[in-house]
Amino acid sequence: MNANKPPLVLVTSCNQLMGEHPFHIAGRKYVDAVRLAGALPLIAPPFAEHELDGLLDLAHGLLLTGSPSNVHPAHFGETVHDPVLPLDPERDAWTLPLIRKAMARGLPLLAICRGTQETNVALGGTLHQAVQEVPGHIDHRAPDGQPADVRYGLAHRVDVVPGGLLEQIVGSDGFQVNSVHGQGVKVLAPGLRVEAVAPDGVIEAFTQPDALGFNLCLQWHPEWQAADNPVSMQILAAFGEAVRNFRDRVRGPLPKLPAHV
Repeated sequence: MNANKPPLVLVTSCNQLMGEHPFHIAGRKYVDAVRLAGALPLIAPPFAEHELDGLLDLAHGLLLTGSPSNVHPAHFGETVHDPVLPLDPERDAWTLPLIRKAMARGLPLLAICRGTQETNVALGGTLHQAVQEVPGHIDHRAPDGQPADVRYGLAHRVDVVPGGLLEQIVGSDGFQVNSVHGQGVKVLAPGLRVEAVAPDGVIEAFTQPDALGFNLCLQWHPEWQAADNPVSMQILAAFGEAVRNFRDRVRGPLPKLPAHV
């Protein structure tokens, strides 16, 4: 394995009709974030479950993107609360098993917004379908009709849980983040650990500490203008280090055995 060759990170895609034609799409900001992490991005279309192992054999990391769509509530035992909101059942069908397989392999994983919600659901957790309707919670959605710089502007602080992975990465007890989500973690999946919370108690970050590999799930959007955000760059640097380590350990040459073995 050439150590100078960048590792490869899978970037999940969404499904969208443009006119009468279906497209698989991923936001450029996620692709750019992978490059900032020092890796090569590969946007992956939906795969059948029996194809996932072959896909994962190519990869050194996985980035689960945000999306306008929500995880279908049937995956956590509920009916649709607001039928106006977009869903993407084709994405659910392959990303949920993909997450479980990636975690089982120890493949480094960075999840953002919908990706974070997918991870919680894939591992057995549930979601609030409308955080703003939960007593005691604020509205975490972005303001309608505003330009992207306003929608993705800093919205509130997150408090970092002491002793966790996120604290190790950022070296801080809290910082300001953007907020553009309507859904959020309701019941955390078994085995997951909270890494950061919003002022109203909404879980903003979590990990699975006993997983074989690096994993960090974030409810905000660190990829937004990441190059100008020191916290985002610290997170991407940690992810990049993890994928390089995975490449070198899993894909690298086997060590030479002593002559007497």
